[in-house]
Amino acid sequence: MRRDAYVPSERRLAREAYRRSRARRSALIAALSTVAVAAVLYFVITGSPGWPRTRQTFFDGHYAREAVSPVLHGLVLNLQLLAVCGASALLLGLAIALVRTLRGPVFLPLRLLATVYVDFFRGLPLIVLLLIVVFGVPALQLTGVTTDPVALGGTALVVNYSAYMAEVFRAGIESVHPSQRAAARSLGLSYRQTLRHVVLPQAVRRVLPALVNDLVSLQKDTGLVYIGGAVDAVAAAHIQAASSFNYTPYVVAGLAFVVLTIPMTRFADWLGRRTDRQRAQGALV
Repeated sequence: MRRDAYVPSERRLAREAYRRSRARRSALIAALSTVAVAAVLYFVITGSPGWPRTRQTFFDGHYAREAVSPVLHGLVLNLQLLAVCGASALLLGLAIALVRTLRGPVFLPLRLLATVYVDFFRGLPLIVLLLIVVFGVPALQLTGVTTDPVALGGTALVVNYSAYMAEVFRAGIESVHPSQRAAARSLGLSYRQTLRHVVLPQAVRRVLPALVNDLVSLQKDTGLVYIGGAVDAVAAAHIQAASSFNYTPYVVAGLAFVVLTIPMTRFADWLGRRTDRQRAQGALV
């Protein structure tokens, strides 16, 4: 026996039509307000007395075209540093977080060392750490220790960001309810098995958006390695600006970092929204 096709009621049809009209109205208002704000900013900036000089100094098309090739060539170094330093900082940060969460009095010295490491390098400004490592380590003249500014700068980035990531990992580990550990141990899992199969998967999933945000910050801070003499995108822009006395190459380098950062930022936002939805639906315990 064939069932009759479902026919929505007039009230439901009217409610859906009202929602569509409200959505169109909201989209129209948002578009108009965005255009209005952009127009106000454009006329305020371009109408300022110093705009012609500013445009010539920072937004000159000729110098921008000249800077594109060396800046992109230097940007390769920034991407390499991001890949190597990002992976190293994640691994070191996870190791430090695990040390800080060790239980038992016998591990007190290790916990203290990990705590001092995190407190010190999180409080030390990155630019100061880079100066100390890049210029201080070669001054020691240690046998077998590199003096390459790229390697030393990358080491400083790893040390700094591993301290931040360690706290992110620790927050995720401690957010797992103790009953999860107790249930795993009651099933016969060892401490390492509990950590590997129960605690860490949940902890990493919960803090993944925060870790991606740290990687976004690391991506921008790779531009600081130029202070040691490494020719990255920022150094290439500095060379171009010094030869022409025009700051447009800096704008080109900044836009290159923005173009790289936006996809990672949107990915972090998407991860955060997905995590919130899963937690609201009970998918994350």
